[in-house]
Amino acid sequence: MTNDKTSPTTSLSPVHVIGGGLAGSEAAWQIAQAGVPVILHEMRPEKMTAAHQTGGFAELVCSNSFRSDDKYGNAVGVLHEEMRKAGSLIMREGDTHKLPAGGALAVDRNVFSDGVTKALKDHPLITIEYGEVTALPPTEWDNVIIATGPLTSPALAEAILEATGEDSLAFFDAIAPIIYKDSIDFDKAWMQSRYDKKGPGGDGADYINCPLDKEQYENFIQALIDADHTEFKDWEKDTPYFESCLPIEVMASRGIETLRWGPMKPVGLTNPHSPDIKSHAIVQLRQDNALGTIYNMVGFQTKMKYNSQTDILRAIPGLENAVFARLGGIHRNTFINSPKLLNTQLQLKVRPAIRFAGQIMGVEGYVESAALGLITGRMAAAQALGKEYPVPPLTTAMGSLVEHVTGGYLSGPKAKFQPMNVNFGLFPPIPDLVYKSEDGKRMRGKDKTRFRKRHFAIRALEDIEGWVNT
Repeated sequence: MTNDKTSPTTSLSPVHVIGGGLAGSEAAWQIAQAGVPVILHEMRPEKMTAAHQTGGFAELVCSNSFRSDDKYGNAVGVLHEEMRKAGSLIMREGDTHKLPAGGALAVDRNVFSDGVTKALKDHPLITIEYGEVTALPPTEWDNVIIATGPLTSPALAEAILEATGEDSLAFFDAIAPIIYKDSIDFDKAWMQSRYDKKGPGGDGADYINCPLDKEQYENFIQALIDADHTEFKDWEKDTPYFESCLPIEVMASRGIETLRWGPMKPVGLTNPHSPDIKSHAIVQLRQDNALGTIYNMVGFQTKMKYNSQTDILRAIPGLENAVFARLGGIHRNTFINSPKLLNTQLQLKVRPAIRFAGQIMGVEGYVESAALGLITGRMAAAQALGKEYPVPPLTTAMGSLVEHVTGGYLSGPKAKFQPMNVNFGLFPPIPDLVYKSEDGKRMRGKDKTRFRKRHFAIRALEDIEGWVNT
Protein backbone atom coordinates (compact mmCIF):
# COMPACT_ATOMS: atom_id res chain seq x y z
CA MET A 1 0.00 0.00 0.00
CA THR A 2 1.35 3.45 -0.91
CA ASN A 3 0.70 6.64 0.99
CA ASP A 4 -1.35 9.23 -0.88
CA LYS A 5 1.53 11.67 -1.39
CA THR A 6 2.03 12.66 -5.00
CA SER A 7 5.09 10.93 -6.44
CA PRO A 8 8.12 13.19 -6.89
CA THR A 9 8.29 14.76 -10.34
CA THR A 10 11.84 14.30 -11.52
CA SER A 11 13.68 12.64 -14.36
CA LEU A 12 15.82 10.69 -11.88
CA SER A 13 14.88 7.10 -11.10
CA PRO A 14 14.03 6.66 -7.42
CA VAL A 15 16.25 4.87 -4.94
CA HIS A 16 14.34 2.10 -3.18
CA VAL A 17 15.08 1.81 0.54
CA ILE A 18 13.72 -1.34 2.19
CA GLY A 19 13.24 -0.93 5.94
CA GLY A 20 12.19 2.07 8.02
CA GLY A 21 14.41 1.56 11.07
CA LEU A 22 17.26 3.82 12.07
CA ALA A 23 19.45 2.95 9.07
CA GLY A 24 16.67 3.03 6.50
CA SER A 25 15.25 6.29 7.82
CA GLU A 26 18.66 7.96 7.77
CA ALA A 27 19.45 6.59 4.30
CA ALA A 28 16.15 7.85 2.88
CA TRP A 29 16.74 11.29 4.41
CA GLN A 30 20.27 11.62 3.03
CA ILE A 31 19.14 10.58 -0.45
CA ALA A 32 16.23 13.02 -0.51
CA GLN A 33 18.38 15.84 0.86
CA ALA A 34 20.69 15.26 -2.11
CA GLY A 35 17.76 15.94 -4.47
CA VAL A 36 17.13 12.31 -5.43
CA PRO A 37 13.64 10.74 -5.08
CA VAL A 38 13.19 7.87 -2.63
CA ILE A 39 10.63 5.13 -2.20
CA LEU A 40 10.82 3.92 1.40
CA HIS A 41 9.36 0.43 1.94
CA GLU A 42 8.24 -0.61 5.43
CA MET A 43 6.28 -3.75 6.36
CA ARG A 44 5.10 -2.44 9.73
CA PRO A 45 2.35 -2.06 10.85
CA GLU A 46 0.92 -4.47 8.27
CA LYS A 47 3.36 -7.11 9.48
CA MET A 48 5.05 -6.70 12.85
CA THR A 49 8.32 -8.17 14.15
CA ALA A 50 8.83 -10.06 17.40
CA ALA A 51 10.21 -6.93 19.10
CA HIS A 52 8.59 -3.83 17.56
CA GLN A 53 5.45 -2.37 19.08
CA THR A 54 4.53 0.41 16.62
CA GLY A 55 4.53 1.21 12.93
CA GLY A 56 6.65 4.33 13.42
CA PHE A 57 9.97 4.89 11.71
CA ALA A 58 13.21 4.55 13.70
CA GLU A 59 11.44 2.85 16.61
CA LEU A 60 13.90 2.15 19.44
CA VAL A 61 13.34 -1.46 20.42
CA CYS A 62 15.79 -1.94 23.30
CA SER A 63 17.36 0.92 25.24
CA ASN A 64 16.49 4.59 24.74
CA SER A 65 20.16 5.59 25.00
CA PHE A 66 22.47 6.63 22.17
CA ARG A 67 25.28 6.16 24.73
CA SER A 68 28.09 8.62 25.45
CA ASP A 69 27.90 12.08 23.88
CA ASP A 70 31.51 12.92 24.76
CA LYS A 71 32.94 13.92 21.37
CA TYR A 72 36.52 14.08 22.63
CA GLY A 73 36.70 11.09 24.95
CA ASN A 74 34.44 8.38 23.57
CA ALA A 75 34.27 6.85 20.09
CA VAL A 76 30.47 6.85 20.00
CA GLY A 77 30.51 10.54 20.98
CA VAL A 78 32.82 11.15 18.02
CA LEU A 79 30.36 9.30 15.81
CA HIS A 80 27.52 11.50 17.12
CA GLU A 81 29.44 14.63 16.15
CA GLU A 82 30.42 13.31 12.72
CA MET A 83 26.78 12.52 11.99
CA ARG A 84 25.70 15.97 13.13
CA LYS A 85 28.19 17.50 10.71
CA ALA A 86 26.68 15.36 7.94
CA GLY A 87 23.13 16.61 8.59
CA SER A 88 21.88 13.41 10.22
CA LEU A 89 18.13 13.21 10.75
CA ILE A 90 18.59 10.68 13.55
CA MET A 91 20.94 12.96 15.47
CA ARG A 92 18.74 16.01 14.81
CA GLU A 93 15.72 14.29 16.33
CA GLY A 94 17.82 12.76 19.11
CA ASP A 95 19.12 16.19 20.14
CA THR A 96 15.61 17.64 19.91
CA HIS A 97 14.07 15.01 22.19
CA LYS A 98 16.94 14.33 24.61
CA LEU A 99 16.39 13.35 28.23
CA PRO A 100 18.58 13.68 31.34
CA ALA A 101 21.15 10.85 31.22
CA GLY A 102 24.42 12.05 32.70
CA GLY A 103 27.08 12.08 29.99
CA ALA A 104 24.94 10.02 27.64
CA LEU A 105 22.44 11.08 25.00
CA ALA A 106 19.11 9.43 25.80
CA VAL A 107 15.79 10.20 24.14
CA ASP A 108 12.07 9.91 24.65
CA ARG A 109 11.64 6.96 22.32
CA ASN A 110 8.06 7.72 21.30
CA VAL A 111 8.42 11.40 20.43
CA PHE A 112 11.78 10.65 18.81
CA SER A 113 10.15 8.12 16.48
CA ASP A 114 7.26 10.51 15.84
CA GLY A 115 9.73 13.23 14.84
CA VAL A 116 11.58 10.98 12.41
CA THR A 117 8.30 9.70 10.96
CA LYS A 118 6.96 13.22 10.41
CA ALA A 119 10.18 14.41 8.77
CA LEU A 120 10.16 11.52 6.30
CA LYS A 121 6.46 11.76 5.49
CA ASP A 122 6.68 15.52 5.00
CA HIS A 123 9.68 15.41 2.64
CA PRO A 124 8.55 16.10 -0.96
CA LEU A 125 11.02 13.59 -2.42
CA ILE A 126 10.12 10.65 -0.16
CA THR A 127 7.26 8.28 -0.93
CA ILE A 128 6.24 5.67 1.64
CA GLU A 129 5.09 2.21 0.57
CA TYR A 130 3.78 -0.11 3.27
CA GLY A 131 3.94 -3.88 2.87
CA GLU A 132 6.46 -6.70 3.24
CA VAL A 133 9.18 -7.17 0.65
CA THR A 134 9.54 -10.94 0.51
CA ALA A 135 12.22 -11.34 -2.16
CA LEU A 136 15.23 -9.58 -3.56
CA PRO A 137 14.17 -6.53 -5.57
CA PRO A 138 13.33 -6.90 -9.28
CA THR A 139 16.08 -6.02 -11.74
CA GLU A 140 14.27 -2.86 -12.84
CA TRP A 141 15.05 -1.44 -9.38
CA ASP A 142 18.57 -0.35 -10.31
CA ASN A 143 19.47 1.39 -7.04
CA VAL A 144 18.38 -0.32 -3.82
CA ILE A 145 19.31 -0.23 -0.14
CA ILE A 146 18.31 -3.13 2.11
CA ALA A 147 18.13 -1.82 5.66
CA THR A 148 15.82 -4.37 7.21
CA GLY A 149 17.87 -4.67 10.36
CA PRO A 150 18.50 -7.60 12.68
CA LEU A 151 14.82 -8.62 12.52
CA THR A 152 14.75 -9.11 8.76
CA SER A 153 11.69 -11.15 7.78
CA PRO A 154 12.42 -14.85 7.19
CA ALA A 155 11.31 -14.68 3.54
CA LEU A 156 13.71 -11.86 2.66
CA ALA A 157 16.52 -13.41 4.71
CA GLU A 158 16.10 -16.65 2.79
CA ALA A 159 16.18 -14.76 -0.52
CA ILE A 160 19.45 -13.07 0.50
CA LEU A 161 20.91 -16.41 1.51
CA GLU A 162 19.88 -18.02 -1.77
CA ALA A 163 21.42 -15.21 -3.82
CA THR A 164 24.73 -15.07 -1.96
CA GLY A 165 25.36 -18.69 -1.11
CA GLU A 166 26.77 -17.54 2.24
CA ASP A 167 25.29 -18.58 5.54
CA SER A 168 23.81 -15.76 7.57
CA LEU A 169 25.20 -15.37 11.06
CA ALA A 170 22.99 -14.60 14.02
CA PHE A 171 23.06 -13.60 17.68
CA PHE A 172 20.50 -13.04 20.40
CA ASP A 173 19.72 -9.53 21.58
CA ALA A 174 17.93 -8.96 24.87
CA ILE A 175 15.64 -6.16 26.10
CA ALA A 176 15.84 -4.52 29.55
CA PRO A 177 12.78 -4.06 31.79
CA ILE A 178 11.15 -0.63 32.23
CA ILE A 179 9.71 0.47 35.60
CA TYR A 180 7.28 3.21 36.61
CA LYS A 181 9.15 5.80 38.67
CA ASP A 182 6.35 6.30 41.19
CA SER A 183 6.60 2.63 42.20
CA ILE A 184 10.25 3.02 43.31
CA ASP A 185 11.01 3.50 47.02
CA PHE A 186 13.17 6.63 47.37
CA ASP A 187 13.72 5.96 51.06
CA LYS A 188 16.23 3.44 49.69
CA ALA A 189 16.97 4.70 46.17
CA TRP A 190 18.37 8.09 45.16
CA MET A 191 19.07 10.25 42.11
CA GLN A 192 22.69 10.68 40.98
CA SER A 193 24.82 10.39 37.85
CA ARG A 194 28.08 8.50 38.16
CA TYR A 195 30.72 10.97 39.43
CA ASP A 196 27.92 13.58 39.27
CA LYS A 197 28.66 13.96 35.58
CA LYS A 198 26.45 16.36 33.64
CA GLY A 199 25.56 15.68 30.03
CA PRO A 200 23.14 16.79 27.29
CA GLY A 201 19.82 17.49 28.97
CA GLY A 202 21.13 16.45 32.40
CA ASP A 203 22.03 18.05 35.72
CA GLY A 204 24.35 15.47 37.27
CA ALA A 205 21.55 13.65 39.10
CA ASP A 206 19.98 11.80 36.21
CA TYR A 207 19.91 8.13 37.22
CA ILE A 208 17.94 6.31 39.89
CA ASN A 209 20.33 4.23 42.00
CA CYS A 210 19.42 1.17 44.08
CA PRO A 211 22.15 -0.12 46.46
CA LEU A 212 22.89 -3.71 47.47
CA ASP A 213 25.12 -4.90 50.30
CA LYS A 214 27.30 -7.98 49.85
CA GLU A 215 24.72 -10.47 51.11
CA GLN A 216 21.94 -8.96 48.99
CA TYR A 217 24.20 -8.98 45.94
CA GLU A 218 25.29 -12.59 46.37
CA ASN A 219 21.68 -13.70 46.89
CA PHE A 220 20.71 -11.76 43.75
CA ILE A 221 23.43 -13.47 41.70
CA GLN A 222 22.33 -16.90 42.85
CA ALA A 223 18.70 -16.09 42.06
CA LEU A 224 19.69 -15.10 38.51
CA ILE A 225 21.52 -18.39 38.02
CA ASP A 226 18.61 -20.42 39.42
CA ALA A 227 15.86 -18.54 37.54
CA ASP A 228 13.58 -19.97 34.87
CA HIS A 229 14.93 -18.92 31.49
CA THR A 230 13.46 -18.76 28.02
CA GLU A 231 13.93 -22.07 26.23
CA PHE A 232 15.49 -21.83 22.81
CA LYS A 233 14.45 -23.88 19.85
CA ASP A 234 16.91 -26.47 18.56
CA TRP A 235 17.94 -24.31 15.61
CA GLU A 236 18.66 -21.37 17.94
CA LYS A 237 20.76 -23.11 20.60
CA ASP A 238 24.15 -22.55 19.00
CA THR A 239 23.53 -18.88 18.17
CA PRO A 240 26.05 -16.69 20.06
CA TYR A 241 25.16 -13.65 22.12
CA PHE A 242 26.58 -10.23 21.28
CA GLU A 243 29.23 -9.74 23.96
CA SER A 244 28.33 -6.09 24.64
CA CYS A 245 24.66 -6.90 25.23
CA LEU A 246 24.70 -10.04 27.35
CA PRO A 247 21.66 -11.03 29.44
CA ILE A 248 22.31 -10.40 33.12
CA GLU A 249 21.90 -14.08 33.98
CA VAL A 250 24.57 -14.99 31.42
CA MET A 251 26.91 -12.45 33.03
CA ALA A 252 26.06 -13.86 36.48
CA SER A 253 26.97 -17.37 35.33
CA ARG A 254 30.46 -16.17 34.38
CA GLY A 255 31.43 -15.42 37.96
CA ILE A 256 30.08 -13.73 41.05
CA GLU A 257 32.05 -10.51 40.46
CA THR A 258 31.10 -10.09 36.78
CA LEU A 259 28.05 -7.86 37.31
CA ARG A 260 29.91 -5.77 39.92
CA TRP A 261 32.43 -4.93 37.19
CA GLY A 262 29.66 -4.35 34.67
CA PRO A 263 26.23 -2.71 34.94
CA MET A 264 26.14 -3.01 38.78
CA LYS A 265 29.51 -1.36 39.48
CA PRO A 266 29.28 0.87 42.59
CA VAL A 267 32.01 3.39 41.70
CA GLY A 268 31.35 7.12 41.44
CA LEU A 269 28.15 6.96 43.50
CA THR A 270 27.39 7.80 47.15
CA ASN A 271 24.24 6.68 48.91
CA PRO A 272 22.87 9.76 50.72
CA HIS A 273 20.81 7.51 53.02
CA SER A 274 24.02 5.86 54.31
CA PRO A 275 26.92 8.09 53.19
CA ASP A 276 29.46 6.34 55.42
CA ILE A 277 28.71 2.85 54.08
CA LYS A 278 30.08 1.86 50.67
CA SER A 279 27.55 -0.02 48.56
CA HIS A 280 28.74 -3.43 47.39
CA ALA A 281 26.80 -3.10 44.11
CA ILE A 282 24.36 -0.60 42.60
CA VAL A 283 21.58 -0.97 40.05
CA GLN A 284 20.99 2.10 37.89
CA LEU A 285 17.80 3.10 36.08
CA ARG A 286 17.70 5.68 33.28
CA GLN A 287 14.80 7.96 32.31
CA ASP A 288 12.90 6.55 29.33
CA ASN A 289 10.32 9.22 28.44
CA ALA A 290 10.07 13.02 28.47
CA LEU A 291 7.55 12.99 31.30
CA GLY A 292 10.04 11.19 33.53
CA THR A 293 7.42 8.61 34.54
CA ILE A 294 9.23 5.47 33.38
CA TYR A 295 12.84 4.32 33.81
CA ASN A 296 14.71 1.42 32.24
CA MET A 297 17.16 -0.79 34.10
CA VAL A 298 20.61 -0.02 32.68
CA GLY A 299 22.38 -3.12 31.35
CA PHE A 300 19.63 -5.45 32.60
CA GLN A 301 18.85 -7.26 29.37
CA THR A 302 17.36 -10.61 30.30
CA LYS A 303 15.98 -13.87 28.97
CA MET A 304 14.33 -14.83 32.27
CA LYS A 305 10.69 -15.81 32.12
CA TYR A 306 8.30 -13.09 33.24
CA ASN A 307 7.40 -14.59 36.63
CA SER A 308 11.08 -14.97 37.51
CA GLN A 309 11.81 -11.40 36.43
CA THR A 310 9.25 -9.83 38.72
CA ASP A 311 10.23 -11.94 41.75
CA ILE A 312 13.99 -11.49 41.38
CA LEU A 313 14.03 -7.81 40.40
CA ARG A 314 11.69 -6.88 43.26
CA ALA A 315 14.31 -8.25 45.65
CA ILE A 316 16.53 -5.27 44.76
CA PRO A 317 16.33 -2.60 47.51
CA GLY A 318 14.02 0.17 46.37
CA LEU A 319 12.23 -2.02 43.82
CA GLU A 320 10.20 -4.13 46.25
CA ASN A 321 6.94 -2.68 44.90
CA ALA A 322 8.11 -2.03 41.35
CA VAL A 323 5.44 -1.81 38.68
CA PHE A 324 6.76 -2.80 35.26
CA ALA A 325 5.80 -0.87 32.14
CA ARG A 326 7.61 -3.57 30.16
CA LEU A 327 9.39 -6.73 31.20
CA GLY A 328 12.61 -7.85 29.58
CA GLY A 329 12.68 -10.12 26.58
CA ILE A 330 14.91 -11.68 23.97
CA HIS A 331 14.89 -11.96 20.21
CA ARG A 332 17.09 -13.43 17.50
CA ASN A 333 19.07 -10.95 15.42
CA THR A 334 20.44 -11.76 11.98
CA PHE A 335 23.34 -10.24 10.07
CA ILE A 336 25.16 -11.04 6.84
CA ASN A 337 28.80 -11.93 6.38
CA SER A 338 29.54 -8.45 5.04
CA PRO A 339 33.32 -8.72 4.47
CA LYS A 340 32.70 -11.55 2.01
CA LEU A 341 29.50 -10.21 0.46
CA LEU A 342 30.01 -6.44 0.12
CA ASN A 343 32.47 -4.19 -1.69
CA THR A 344 33.74 -0.86 -0.33
CA GLN A 345 30.75 0.93 -1.89
CA LEU A 346 28.64 -1.33 0.36
CA GLN A 347 27.19 -3.05 -2.69
CA LEU A 348 26.37 -6.74 -2.90
CA LYS A 349 29.16 -8.17 -5.03
CA VAL A 350 26.84 -10.54 -6.90
CA ARG A 351 24.25 -7.78 -7.49
CA PRO A 352 25.84 -4.29 -7.35
CA ALA A 353 22.45 -2.63 -7.73
CA ILE A 354 21.80 -3.63 -4.10
CA ARG A 355 23.47 -2.04 -1.11
CA PHE A 356 23.03 -2.88 2.56
CA ALA A 357 22.81 -0.54 5.52
CA GLY A 358 22.58 -0.80 9.30
CA GLN A 359 22.68 -3.69 11.73
CA ILE A 360 22.11 -6.35 9.09
CA MET A 361 25.67 -5.51 7.95
CA GLY A 362 27.24 -6.48 11.27
CA VAL A 363 27.38 -3.30 13.32
CA GLU A 364 25.79 -3.03 16.73
CA GLY A 365 24.14 0.00 18.29
CA TYR A 366 21.60 2.62 17.31
CA VAL A 367 24.01 5.28 16.08
CA GLU A 368 26.29 2.79 14.35
CA SER A 369 23.28 1.50 12.43
CA ALA A 370 22.14 5.01 11.52
CA ALA A 371 25.68 5.99 10.52
CA LEU A 372 25.87 3.14 7.99
CA GLY A 373 22.50 4.30 6.68
CA LEU A 374 23.89 7.80 6.30
CA ILE A 375 26.95 6.57 4.40
CA THR A 376 25.01 4.17 2.18
CA GLY A 377 22.39 6.82 1.46
CA ARG A 378 25.02 9.26 0.23
CA MET A 379 26.59 6.57 -1.93
CA ALA A 380 23.23 5.63 -3.45
CA ALA A 381 22.34 9.28 -4.10
CA ALA A 382 25.67 9.84 -5.84
CA GLN A 383 25.06 6.78 -8.01
CA ALA A 384 21.66 8.15 -9.02
CA LEU A 385 23.41 11.37 -10.06
CA GLY A 386 26.00 9.51 -12.12
CA LYS A 387 28.79 9.95 -9.58
CA GLU A 388 30.54 7.99 -6.86
CA TYR A 389 30.69 9.07 -3.24
CA PRO A 390 33.95 8.10 -1.52
CA VAL A 391 34.28 5.99 1.59
CA PRO A 392 34.79 8.13 4.72
CA PRO A 393 38.45 8.38 5.80
CA LEU A 394 39.58 5.44 7.91
CA THR A 395 40.67 7.94 10.57
CA THR A 396 37.01 8.81 11.26
CA ALA A 397 34.42 6.89 13.26
CA MET A 398 32.27 6.38 10.17
CA GLY A 399 35.24 5.24 8.11
CA SER A 400 36.28 2.76 10.78
CA LEU A 401 32.80 1.19 10.66
CA VAL A 402 32.97 0.80 6.88
CA GLU A 403 36.37 -0.85 7.27
CA HIS A 404 34.91 -3.22 9.88
CA VAL A 405 32.09 -4.41 7.64
CA THR A 406 34.11 -4.62 4.43
CA GLY A 407 37.41 -6.10 5.52
CA GLY A 408 38.56 -5.10 8.95
CA TYR A 409 38.45 -8.55 10.47
CA LEU A 410 40.89 -11.33 11.23
CA SER A 411 41.48 -13.78 8.41
CA GLY A 412 41.99 -17.50 8.65
CA PRO A 413 39.90 -20.68 8.72
CA LYS A 414 38.71 -20.11 12.30
CA ALA A 415 37.97 -16.39 11.94
CA LYS A 416 34.37 -15.33 12.45
CA PHE A 417 32.88 -11.97 11.54
CA GLN A 418 30.95 -10.63 14.52
CA PRO A 419 28.94 -7.45 15.16
CA MET A 420 30.79 -4.60 16.79
CA ASN A 421 30.13 -1.19 18.29
CA VAL A 422 32.31 1.72 17.22
CA ASN A 423 35.41 1.99 19.40
CA PHE A 424 38.82 3.62 19.29
CA GLY A 425 40.38 0.20 18.67
CA LEU A 426 39.05 0.46 15.10
CA PHE A 427 40.92 3.73 14.50
CA PRO A 428 44.43 3.64 12.99
CA PRO A 429 47.20 4.85 15.31
CA ILE A 430 48.59 8.37 15.08
CA PRO A 431 52.23 8.15 13.98
CA ASP A 432 54.78 9.75 16.29
CA LEU A 433 52.22 10.88 18.88
CA VAL A 434 54.22 12.15 21.86
CA TYR A 435 52.67 11.23 25.21
CA LYS A 436 53.89 14.12 27.34
CA SER A 437 52.03 16.62 29.50
CA GLU A 438 52.46 20.39 29.24
CA ASP A 439 55.23 20.29 31.84
CA GLY A 440 57.13 17.73 29.75
CA LYS A 441 56.43 14.69 31.93
CA ARG A 442 55.77 11.37 30.25
CA MET A 443 52.15 10.23 30.47
CA ARG A 444 51.19 6.83 31.83
CA GLY A 445 48.07 4.78 32.49
CA LYS A 446 44.72 6.53 32.26
CA ASP A 447 46.27 9.90 31.43
CA LYS A 448 47.94 8.37 28.40
CA THR A 449 44.70 6.68 27.32
CA ARG A 450 42.67 9.88 27.64
CA PHE A 451 45.32 11.80 25.72
CA ARG A 452 45.32 9.26 22.88
CA LYS A 453 41.51 9.20 22.65
CA ARG A 454 41.33 12.98 22.53
CA HIS A 455 43.80 13.11 19.66
CA PHE A 456 41.93 10.34 17.82
CA ALA A 457 38.76 12.42 18.21
CA ILE A 458 40.34 15.69 17.07
CA ARG A 459 41.79 14.01 13.99
CA ALA A 460 38.47 12.32 13.16
CA LEU A 461 36.42 15.50 13.43
CA GLU A 462 38.90 17.35 11.24
CA ASP A 463 39.07 14.59 8.63
CA ILE A 464 35.30 14.11 8.37
CA GLU A 465 34.84 17.70 7.18
CA GLY A 466 36.13 17.02 3.68
CA TRP A 467 34.03 13.89 3.30
CA VAL A 468 30.86 15.63 4.45
CA ASN A 469 31.37 18.40 1.90
CA THR A 470 32.21 16.10 -1.02
